[in-house]
Amino acid sequence: MTTEWTNLHAQLHRTLRHRKILPPNQRFLVAVSGGQDSLCLIQLLLDLQPKWGWHLAIAHCDHRWRSDSEASANHVAQLAKNWGISYYLETADRVATTEAAARQWRYHSLTKIAIAHNYPYIVTGHTQSDRAETLLYNLIRGSGADGLSALTWVRPLADFRWENLDDNPESKIQNPKSKIYLVRPLLDITRSQTGQFCQEQKLPIWEDSTNQDLQYARNRIRGELLPYLETHFNPKVQQALGQTAEILRADVEYLELAASELLQRAILAINEPEQVNCQLPVKLNRLILRAAPQALQRRAMRQLLQQILPIAPSFESVEKLTSLILAPNRSQTDPFPGGAIARVEHPAIILDLKS
Repeated sequence: MTTEWTNLHAQLHRTLRHRKILPPNQRFLVAVSGGQDSLCLIQLLLDLQPKWGWHLAIAHCDHRWRSDSEASANHVAQLAKNWGISYYLETADRVATTEAAARQWRYHSLTKIAIAHNYPYIVTGHTQSDRAETLLYNLIRGSGADGLSALTWVRPLADFRWENLDDNPESKIQNPKSKIYLVRPLLDITRSQTGQFCQEQKLPIWEDSTNQDLQYARNRIRGELLPYLETHFNPKVQQALGQTAEILRADVEYLELAASELLQRAILAINEPEQVNCQLPVKLNRLILRAAPQALQRRAMRQLLQQILPIAPSFESVEKLTSLILAPNRSQTDPFPGGAIARVEHPAIILDLKS
């Protein structure tokens, strides 16, 4: 039995028709923590299900951070039973020590479930409020446009670096080429809207006590910085920051495409076509790179390092490689993570393992 059609139902329905991010007649794994955002999400999707023909299932990740985490998982399991949909639970073997580690484990777990049970889409309840918080968090940390445009509507999880998530090789995903997509359909809906929806629909929210813990930077942004900005600068600051992230995302997508084309031209100009596979050794034509704007140079070098290094490239690594575009002949870098070294043999930059 569906709930009464509300403005939020209509808003999400319009968003899905416009953005085409949740195709009809598809299988979706919905991440449900038990909090207001994820409960709002699953209820909206259940109510829209007859119009779209979706097959929905719930996944819950128990980080074991709280003493009531098992009870919270049981609460979500009972909701899934009441709704008559499949429920999957992943419980952490060990408690993550940081927010970043917990987030990595959570996406790892969700993707394992999705692959094992044939769900090509993972759907989360991230809101416009989360997007605003993420933009501020990354801005404070000195992020570029990529970080400021984080929390996109859709992103693939197939290229995620699973080897960095876990020390246990048994837990690594065996089919990294599977097309699994992460979808965030609530990015134009605020947390106050999801809270109001849950209250009106009498949805049983499970309050997460860690959301009030101010030792976490994101909680301080949520509980202190954003309210201050709303009171003293702009009452609609969440919407404004969300719009900024959306604008930056379009810019980033364009720059990434242009950088990819630049990288391919720089490689093709100095290699035989069959050698263009971004495996060591790699040669780049400096003359082609020099003619490009610095923004594209940096992005092209970062894309190359992402394919070569065993870990995500740091700003310092990208700058070190980019500097060789204008460096004197015979210049050489110190080793990158994994042992690769870049050197200049004009007109080429050559990346290879240290001999």
